Amino acid sequence: MTSRDHLSDLFSLDGLTALITGGSSGIGRAVAGALARAGASVVIVARKERELASTVEELTADGCRAGWVSGDLGTRDGVRTAAERAVAVFGEPDILVNSAGVNLRPPMGELDDDVWDTTMAVNLEAPHLLGQRFGPGMAERGYGRIIHVTSQQAHRAFADSGAYGVSKGALESLARSQAEAWSPYGVTCNTLVPGFVMTPLNARLSSDPEKVAALAARTMVGRNGLAEDFAGAAVFLAGRSSAYVTGQSLFVDGGFSSH
Repeated sequence: MTSRDHLSDLFSLDGLTALITGGSSGIGRAVAGALARAGASVVIVARKERELASTVEELTADGCRAGWVSGDLGTRDGVRTAAERAVAVFGEPDILVNSAGVNLRPPMGELDDDVWDTTMAVNLEAPHLLGQRFGPGMAERGYGRIIHVTSQQAHRAFADSGAYGVSKGALESLARSQAEAWSPYGVTCNTLVPGFVMTPLNARLSSDPEKVAALAARTMVGRNGLAEDFAGAAVFLAGRSSAYVTGQSLFVDGGFSSH
């Protein structure tokens, strides 16, 4: 066996289908690109059609099999509609990546019902509903990978964690519950935990050079994260070589959490 064949056996996603929410920008876009270039047929679900079309155009130009669905993940009906429309593109997914999120973080004393409800709907309830829709089917087929993108604030409070931190902490608990339910049937459930990553979701912080520098100084590698830093970890967790990794939180943060 050549080294190329060995790597393909470990990390190829040929023949698999992936659904990625929030896949038109930031970490979600990088993950969608990584999975598609590893061989998966990829369906991206997000709101903005222009960004969705641009992402898919880039992937198809590279020879990937990709499609998109515009959907509102802030309501139960919106999530369910988006899920069925996504299935119509390439069929039932083998891989589900929940990267869509909202980043509303007023000071705790100013956190109102609307912010709480919106945050929980997109960051927590949508991943739950998509898991309920696709997890049992994955288990029945004997293969599945569920990956949630969470946050440092699932583990520690800073920068007005508020509802955002609560939603991400609960999302990690959801992953463990899903792992307990479906891992005996070949479905692993894990989370990717970013540090501070220069993406549109973090525009508020990334516009402040002093805060950006201070966050970089908290890492061990001396820089903040980039969306492409998640490509390798996502391919690993989505593929066959991670069959014995489940219920885990994989920190992709340059040592931020250990420093």
